[in-house]
Amino acid sequence: MAVAVVLVHGIRTSRTMWRAQEQYLIERGNPVTAVDLPGHGSRMNETFLLDGAFATIDEAVRRAAEEHGTVLLVAHSMGGLLSIEYAGQEDAPPIAGLIAASCTAIPRGAALQTYRLLARGFDSLPNRGAWLSERVLDATLPPETRADFGAGGYALDAQDTALRSLSVLDLLSALGRIEVPLWFVNGQFDQLRVNERLFTRVAPDAELIVVPRTSHLVTAMRPRVFNAVLNLALTTLEQTW
Repeated sequence: MAVAVVLVHGIRTSRTMWRAQEQYLIERGNPVTAVDLPGHGSRMNETFLLDGAFATIDEAVRRAAEEHGTVLLVAHSMGGLLSIEYAGQEDAPPIAGLIAASCTAIPRGAALQTYRLLARGFDSLPNRGAWLSERVLDATLPPETRADFGAGGYALDAQDTALRSLSVLDLLSALGRIEVPLWFVNGQFDQLRVNERLFTRVAPDAELIVVPRTSHLVTAMRPRVFNAVLNLALTTLEQTW
């Protein structure tokens, strides 16, 4: 039976950011589920709450496990932080592996406050800085992922609430409890590489993959490279389970 994959998006975006990966997985023969977290995408009218986010991930994982047996959890940015915390519960969830992309940072203290201030600064611009965001994405994302990245809309109203809520995560404790294969994937120029060494020290068996010439949006900027990472993880699990 093929390994099933559950995809969890980052802050502001939605499940549509994974369309290139969904197409690849379908062609590879792997069942795939991409979720929308509360306050994002098709659930934009909901309030973002940690409990709701964890429930969304858990529901998708358990359904995939019941239907297909083996599950690889794949997550980006905020979704990666949430998925590390989820995977590292004392009562381990039914996942066989985790790819955590663009999320090797502790979301608290001065770094988190700076990020929130920058986000508020964008919100204060005309049209909440949408024109600037679109120009940056136009310049950095390839045509094959550009339209998909924002197709579900941008969860600007949920952003500050989500950022603030992340400060309660105990990621280092969670990492110490993860016993399944773990891959960290970062872009070379990703600002969330700040605690990369700490994460790999706490999880010494994890594999770190740094994608050259890539920023925080590693899944969208280099979709073929990220798909190759998916293949690596899936092949590893297929040989193990």
